[in-house]
Amino acid sequence: MKKSIIISFEGIDGCGKTTIVKKFYKYLKKKKLDAIVLHEPGSTHVGEKIRRILLNKNISINKYCELFLYLASRIQLIEEKIKKYFDKNKIIILDRYIDSTFAYQGYGRKIPLKFIEKIHKKLISPKFIPDITFLIDEKPENLIKILKNKKADRIEKESIEFQKRVRKGYLKLATKNKRIKIIRREDEETTFKKVLKEWETFLNENRGNKKIFSKIKGKKQNI
Repeated sequence: MKKSIIISFEGIDGCGKTTIVKKFYKYLKKKKLDAIVLHEPGSTHVGEKIRRILLNKNISINKYCELFLYLASRIQLIEEKIKKYFDKNKIIILDRYIDSTFAYQGYGRKIPLKFIEKIHKKLISPKFIPDITFLIDEKPENLIKILKNKKADRIEKESIEFQKRVRKGYLKLATKNKRIKIIRREDEETTFKKVLKEWETFLNENRGNKKIFSKIKGKKQNI
């Protein structure tokens, strides 16, 4: 029986994803649900070192080197954190996860998707695939001002064409996978309410599902 729920948040750079993650975490804690937030790359000692390399705007990284660095961080995260929390009836919230690799390195960097998929199947157990994914969607051209007003990292400094490919990739992934819920970005509060609505639907659909852990089962989550 599955003991925990894995939730991931995805989206292109500047979409406000991390802000929504923090609000969602606070919402769950207010409901007295046991939740933890992890981010990719990072959330482990090894992962944070990899993160500093990947996001360093002053270095150039081959796209396959980039792919395997992200994967290395992910494997460490699963082994060190996700596996531990998975057996403790927690809601595991991930700020970026598996879909980011398909969107950024697959569609963005144009690494063959089948190659990425094959690696994931070899390295990651199906039980560590998210139960639900919230994709905060926005056109890259609408986020240029946001990115200009912050210290952009190596990925955030990519071209608008790159971000368009990534967004297109995310939307394609959503059409192929029902767990990915597209949340059209609006103002912060409206976007968050959309996430909560999808969360409520998810709980209602799985209320009698034994794969969803008992701590959630039977609880009514009021928005």
